[in-house]
Amino acid sequence: MSTLILALIAGAVVGLALGALGGGGSVLAVPALIYLLGFTPAAATTASLVIVTATAATSLRAHAASGNVRWKTGMFFAAAGIAPAMAAAALAARVPGQLLTAAFAAVAGFAALRMLRSPAAEHEFRPVRPVRAAGAGAGLGAVTGFLGVGGGFLAVPALVGVLGLRMRAAIGTSLLVITVNSLAALTVRAGGATPLDWAVVAPFTGAAILGAWDGKRLSAMVTGPTLQRIFAVVLLFVAAFMLTDAIR
Repeated sequence: MSTLILALIAGAVVGLALGALGGGGSVLAVPALIYLLGFTPAAATTASLVIVTATAATSLRAHAASGNVRWKTGMFFAAAGIAPAMAAAALAARVPGQLLTAAFAAVAGFAALRMLRSPAAEHEFRPVRPVRAAGAGAGLGAVTGFLGVGGGFLAVPALVGVLGLRMRAAIGTSLLVITVNSLAALTVRAGGATPLDWAVVAPFTGAAILGAWDGKRLSAMVTGPTLQRIFAVVLLFVAAFMLTDAIR
């Protein structure tokens, strides 16, 4: 199968995950870029940020039109995460790729297990608590910068569990957090990154954007708890695969 076809298929799957689940896009993008498309880990994490930023920003518009974005909460998360994302991105350049992979797997697995233990409930929206929102946002920003991912796989459970957002609102709001944090990390990573193969990155990104629209429609047809279980299973699978690769 040609590289272009693989890029289109992988991009469509990443977009579907990001649009439907509000996260998981970069979790899938990084291994796809490495294992299917032959990118180095450094190039894959940078390319993933490009792909996820563009896809999340596009999907954010659709979720906002449906009233599923809590802008105040999202801006607290995003603003608090900008500086940690940039600092962690600089630190990540000094850490061996194998350690980054293991850390990524551990964080993804933790998030998945937490979501499986605590199925999403349809909470009523709670007033924003600035201290809790800022603390969670800073942590998410650091994860984004250090691991080269959008952070949506942690943003969704944080927005549901910490701030009590409904699942659909958490999905939409996480896209705002992903967009801002990924842009912040990308500004640091892009300067010293290996040149990207835009002949692969561009079609991957285009397919992901189109897939996100289908993901948005899927999220409207499936209940919140079901989305959360799907999200958790995907994370566990990816975490196990990445951890196995890191330790062998």
